[in-house]
Amino acid sequence: MPHTNALINATSPYLLQHAHNPVNWEVWSEELITQAKAENKLILVSIGYAACHWCHVMEHESFEDEKVAAVMNENFVCIKVDREERPDVDHYYMSAVQLMGQQGGWPLNVIALPDGRPIWGGTYFPKETWVENLKTIAAFYRGKQDKAEEFATRLQQGIHQVSLMPEVETEVAYSNELLQNGVDGWKKHFDYEEGGRAGAPKFPMPVNLDFLLYYGFMNSDEAVLDFVETTLLKMARGGIYDQVGGGFARYAVDEIWKVPHFEKMLYDNGQLISVYSKAYQHFKNEEFKTVVYETIAFVERELMDESGAFYSSLDADSEGEEGKFYVWKKEELQEIMGDEFPLVEEYYNINGKGFWEHNNYILLRDISNEEFAENHDLSLHELQVKVGKWKYALLKARSKRVRPGLDDKTLTSWNALMLKGLADAYKAFGNDDFLRLALKNADFIQNNLITEDGRLYHSWKKGNASIDGFLEDYALLMEAYLALYELTGDEKWLVLTDKLLEYVFTRFYDAEKQLFYFNRYNADAVITNHFQKEDNVIPAANSVMANILHRFYLVHGKPEYLEIAKKMLLYITPHFASYPMAYANWGTLALKLSAPYFEVAVCGINSRLQLKKLQKGFHPHVLWAFTEKESDVPLLKDRFNHTTDLIYVCKNGSCELPVEEVEEAAKKIRIQ
Repeated sequence: MPHTNALINATSPYLLQHAHNPVNWEVWSEELITQAKAENKLILVSIGYAACHWCHVMEHESFEDEKVAAVMNENFVCIKVDREERPDVDHYYMSAVQLMGQQGGWPLNVIALPDGRPIWGGTYFPKETWVENLKTIAAFYRGKQDKAEEFATRLQQGIHQVSLMPEVETEVAYSNELLQNGVDGWKKHFDYEEGGRAGAPKFPMPVNLDFLLYYGFMNSDEAVLDFVETTLLKMARGGIYDQVGGGFARYAVDEIWKVPHFEKMLYDNGQLISVYSKAYQHFKNEEFKTVVYETIAFVERELMDESGAFYSSLDADSEGEEGKFYVWKKEELQEIMGDEFPLVEEYYNINGKGFWEHNNYILLRDISNEEFAENHDLSLHELQVKVGKWKYALLKARSKRVRPGLDDKTLTSWNALMLKGLADAYKAFGNDDFLRLALKNADFIQNNLITEDGRLYHSWKKGNASIDGFLEDYALLMEAYLALYELTGDEKWLVLTDKLLEYVFTRFYDAEKQLFYFNRYNADAVITNHFQKEDNVIPAANSVMANILHRFYLVHGKPEYLEIAKKMLLYITPHFASYPMAYANWGTLALKLSAPYFEVAVCGINSRLQLKKLQKGFHPHVLWAFTEKESDVPLLKDRFNHTTDLIYVCKNGSCELPVEEVEEAAKKIRIQ
């Protein structure tokens, strides 16, 4: 290689992709800012991620070009950032670009003063435009440093304002009426035919689906429940779902979930495993079960390290072409399928509907297996056997292709989402393999990413943990460990969660605002800290924290946790009715506080079996706990009986007399 820069020592696959660019890339660090200040040299921050298609395009056009690199090296300290490793840096510079009136996205390219404060930015730029902009900004800084300083100061004030929550001026109480008003407005954006938000592109948005499923169930809102079921069915049958190997792509570019942006992200698949598992519990749709089983198989096969860690993503591209690994030529399918091809052709829409580009087809379905079997005089079992054989043959043929790039770093927050997905799948289906995978991952995180004092690392690769954990790491891991405690009764997961919570209160909590910072508190940090409050493709770290505090109030009997959770919710309630899709996980907390919510404690030597019987069906309004021995956990303390299994049904910390029969306890938690 003619060039090697400082990224050669990075662990991030995205940074390593740029290690042989002629650009003198550096890895983000506070020390680098000090160096830039000493040299009075502008900083160029370029942010992307391994599965980002346009990041690859800009690298090829500009960052691999020696003439472009010369302009960059001469005028700037050039820093490459993997946004998945440093979501804090990404948030800071993304906020700046949006405040400049630009469209956000990746690659994100920002020019900053030597102290790191931004003065210019945008996303993808063609080569000529990029070079022209660089020269213009460098010349501007040389000639009008005072103007650049003035602009940076104003922009920094704006970033500070959007990053930190204002005081709550008007308190809006959480209530079912507030939630109903928000959802009624939200319904205007539902695509009742194809599912998802009306229009294109279409993102799965599992946080929203999870809330809407819970809301629809609690309020017997058939329109919402039908919408959720339609969305999940259309996604499962569309091109966004890998019909051969399982797992979902990040989004579809069209209105019918047909053409995906082919990258597969761990965070999407972990959360969608959760949602489909819960949806199966409610709707009892076998297609949802198939999706869960196939998606878990995909993650185990293609995104799992032998240590128990989960990798981050698979690229959209292979051999320089987006989607090449996943699409099929008709002749290829005819050769693989032989006499079965006519059936396969109809089942997977090898026709105008499935046609994409360059004579390629995207496999997708448009009717249920029951309907297809009936149309072809097959029993459902006969069709299922055939489909299983088709998938096996196609997966075998596809395995000979050049694979998409793998981002093999492990992120704590994303692993926690997958861990929670496995826990929810085990709860829904009782498959011991799901629990085995969950425990293997939970042990990996405990042994490799948590220190003795409860501090977390954000990233891990090949034995090396790096980057201090962010609030999302702590919050999502606590949520996952609490789910494991609920399933296994093993109090070590509760003890670990206690330790993590104590660390978060010490290092992340603002007692005055009663919110948690995204980064550990550091007054000298270059970038502005922020309170992450809006849910997106991943729930906001503060919304997860608020739900955890509610849960801890119930398990540990600590009313101070409930009070903090309620105060946190007050920041959101004024906005929920007008923009519920950005606060769906907060809506989940509001539902728990305003609708019936139960704690069920099962105590006795057969409590595990009793709990499994009780958990059949969909119960989003119940917190479960059990113990097969004496326990000091407040919810279970002094309730164990050596001779009888006792079931305590409680509401807001107040418990009825225990019952012995599962059927009797089940009646007490019914809401409809």
